[in-house]
Amino acid sequence: MSGLVAKNLPRFHHVAPQATFIWDPSRFNRKSYATVSKPSAPVRKNIVYVDGVRTPFLLSNTDYSKLIAHDLARETLVNLQKKTGIPKDAIDYVIYGTVMQEVRTSNIAREAALAAGYSEHTPAHTVTMACISSNVALTTGIGLIHSGIYDTIVAGGVEFMSDIPIRHSRAMRSLMLRANKAKTPMQKLALLATIRPGHFVPDLPAVAEFSTNETMGHSGDRLAAAFKVSREEQDEYALRSHTLAAQAHQNGHFTDMVPFVVPGVKNAVDKDNGIRVSTKEQLAKLKPAFVKPYGTVTAANASFLTDGASAGLIMTEEKAKQLGLKPKAYLREFTYVSQDPKDQLLLGPAYAIPKVLEKAGLSLKDIGVWEVHEAFAAQILANLKALDSEFFAKTYLKRQQKVGVPDLKKWNAWGGSLSIGHPFAATGVRLATHTANRMIKEDQQFGLIAACAAGGQGVGMIMERHPDAKI
Repeated sequence: MSGLVAKNLPRFHHVAPQATFIWDPSRFNRKSYATVSKPSAPVRKNIVYVDGVRTPFLLSNTDYSKLIAHDLARETLVNLQKKTGIPKDAIDYVIYGTVMQEVRTSNIAREAALAAGYSEHTPAHTVTMACISSNVALTTGIGLIHSGIYDTIVAGGVEFMSDIPIRHSRAMRSLMLRANKAKTPMQKLALLATIRPGHFVPDLPAVAEFSTNETMGHSGDRLAAAFKVSREEQDEYALRSHTLAAQAHQNGHFTDMVPFVVPGVKNAVDKDNGIRVSTKEQLAKLKPAFVKPYGTVTAANASFLTDGASAGLIMTEEKAKQLGLKPKAYLREFTYVSQDPKDQLLLGPAYAIPKVLEKAGLSLKDIGVWEVHEAFAAQILANLKALDSEFFAKTYLKRQQKVGVPDLKKWNAWGGSLSIGHPFAATGVRLATHTANRMIKEDQQFGLIAACAAGGQGVGMIMERHPDAKI
């Protein structure tokens, strides 16, 4: 990993896993927690992550190109029920995230649930928060369970970049609406006579931040410059991500991925198709994708447009026992952060990680599994350097000391969004399932999820391995 981050960054030695899974809040100077309550404190329910599934993540305009987002979402709901064995009518609520909304299925959570055979009496709604939309689905579910309203919730996300909604221009839309109200042929002809060539220029979905009119790629280049992240470091990190993802595939670690039989495609889709292990020399030949000719973000060290869906089953621990299910993890803490959407658009993890660790009463050394969304290699490396910066800690985090650098041997050990793919709204649940599965395979107690999102926002989540956990 030489050259991956600044040479003076500390390296943490491997931390042995805890010998027991009994939650002891006194160890972390924690006042109360889910498994321990005080007479004066409200009792919080233990919420568990039973399991999760996903479709293979594919580059847009490949094998899923003739489908719609609804097809992918339905597939994950069907396969989650099959994998867990939970009766469909035992699901109290369904929440899905999506970013590029398909017009005909605006509440895709409801439409997909009905198509998957879930009860018509199971409510469902759709959420959006860019790259962390399915994190929002998960935490919305946590809130509904903690409120006592529901016990069992499916949370997921879907993104379909092979077909995005493209609108007529506003001028054309206005004309068409007025034409719809015109009562006589002469009125309609008069409106048609006002059409100009500019009316036919479509409104494409925004690729830039509304508040700054700047793309994420430009922000990635700015972060790289601000934190002195070189092109070589970015390419090396991208190569690391693809190499680890390829190894995870070969070793059978992606047990969350369910083969998808696509109509018209000869063989079932059974693997992610964006994983490409290249060489440093090949990566170095690519030209800048955003800031030309001097930028350092390229097509190879940035996440790519991806089609895919994911779904996870969460519920109270008590309900899981009643249903005879073996959960994989506890969902412990979460937090959302937001900051300057221009200069700090992609620094969500650097803000969320210390905040969620503090909420949980944990330290960097307690985390045995890190799953952090890889929007760009520059973004990941800038966040690592921010965590290791005394200046950043004192100036922006209002801390007396820097947070430090996580043990990179435990960081995205199965690859990440740069290689596996990044269907915007599906990545959050993919991160959660990989965290749960890695904690089991790597014999670790705690896992941390973090991600950045549009608008300068971010999320941090803590999971704890369940004592009954099995792959």
